[in-house]
Amino acid sequence: MTLSLPRLALTTLAGCCLAAALSACAPLMLGGAAMTSLVAVDRRTSGAQLEDEGIELRAAARLRDAMGERVHVNITSYNRQVLLTGEVPSEQDKQAAEQLVSKVENVRGVINDLGVMSASSFSQRSSDTLVTGKVKASLVDDKLLQANAFKVVTERGTVYLMGLVTPREADRATNLTRGVGGVERVVRAFEMISDEDMRRIATTPLKPDTTPRQAP
Repeated sequence: MTLSLPRLALTTLAGCCLAAALSACAPLMLGGAAMTSLVAVDRRTSGAQLEDEGIELRAAARLRDAMGERVHVNITSYNRQVLLTGEVPSEQDKQAAEQLVSKVENVRGVINDLGVMSASSFSQRSSDTLVTGKVKASLVDDKLLQANAFKVVTERGTVYLMGLVTPREADRATNLTRGVGGVERVVRAFEMISDEDMRRIATTPLKPDTTPRQAP
């Protein structure tokens, strides 16, 4: 089943989430949860979805304990692959953040795209939030894509695309994203699957995960 949100709803949601996402003073942020939580179906198992949430929480706690508020790190986990975006003061901090996150239980890989620079401004983060909303809206509008198969993260004009997708879907989503206003660069962080895998996932009912979750 494909669950779609109309463009107006996504645009409105982007605006509503903007204040909440940017008003918090804490520099460590969990990636993508607000928008994607409204989509009831995606291609990860229910257990994987819960595990990704847990990974984000545990990773944020470790970074907060080790680095405090001197870094701005966004943590996005998709199918146990973790994307780190944001800004840190030094190359040493960048490597330290990756090492800390890589040791979080059940993380199978880390994509470290942290910038060594001053933290991004409020206006930059506002722009990034709006770009994410526009990219999501373009994916929803495309009738050949299942928008709920993608996770979208934007950092300083760079859009990161994650998801369990076929090569055809990856190429189409990439081309659509490149045409969105405000997008400066697109980074593909997909996990590729075959058409057969996609059909199997689409016809396999998700089962609730009953495994106890580890506290952060």
